[in-house]
Amino acid sequence: MLSKKTKYAINALVYIARNTESWPVSVSRISEDQKISLKFLESILSELKNAKILKSKKGKYGGYILNGTPEEINMAIVVRLFDGAIGLLPCVTYEYYERCEECVDEETCGIRRVAMEIRNETVKRLKKATLANIIERETKKE
Repeated sequence: MLSKKTKYAINALVYIARNTESWPVSVSRISEDQKISLKFLESILSELKNAKILKSKKGKYGGYILNGTPEEINMAIVVRLFDGAIGLLPCVTYEYYERCEECVDEETCGIRRVAMEIRNETVKRLKKATLANIIERETKKE
């Protein structure tokens, strides 16, 4: 399950991507329009900037812009940034690997193999899900 912080980060990124004509987009505008606490949003945007997903401009007319195109920013990056590992077990994660205490043999562990398949499919789908895809889905009429 995505954390509230991750959902707010995605909402803010989509909002910034949708408002390219008024870049940079101010934190207060995002906060007001997306109904996210200003203080919480500032923290989220700061993390996105530190991760080089966003760029900022200071000053009276400052705010945030994407550091890339909406097609380049995928959900795997955002989920890992805020929620950490994408995997059901620590032994199947890329950046957060840990051997399971009770594991006798990782090579033959059936649970690990299933968890690895789930992780691989999840990562594949999260990498395909870009800001552009989200915007496209929001604008498509079913």
